[in-house]
Amino acid sequence: MGRGDKKTKKGKIAKGSFGKSRPHKKQVETHPAQEENKKTAKKK
Repeated sequence: MGRGDKKTKKGKIAKGSFGKSRPHKKQVETHPAQEENKKTAKKK
């Protein structure tokens, strides 16, 4: 198991693919104050 193994994290990095052992980065959550501003802007 190493760079040639598609099922390992190291292999997925070498191949440039994603999956269970190498998931995509999660999206950054917005600040709670920004979400409140969006909600109030829609009501006006």
